[in-house]
Amino acid sequence: MEQSDHIIAVTTIPTALVPALSAILLGVFLVLGTGFAHSDTIHNAAHDSRHSFAFPCH
Repeated sequence: MEQSDHIIAVTTIPTALVPALSAILLGVFLVLGTGFAHSDTIHNAAHDSRHSFAFPCH
C-alpha cells in the first residue's frame, strides 16, 4: 500500500459571519431592549435613536 498525503477540507463558518451576527444581535438588543426598558435613564439615552428607526417607545 502506498502512502500519500491527503488534504482534508474542513468547512467552517466564514470569518465575517460571526462578527456580522454579533453586530445584528447587539443592534436588535439596543433598539428593542432599550425601547421596553423601565429605567428612565436608559429610555432617554436611546430615545432619539429609536425614533429615527420609527420604533415607537411611548
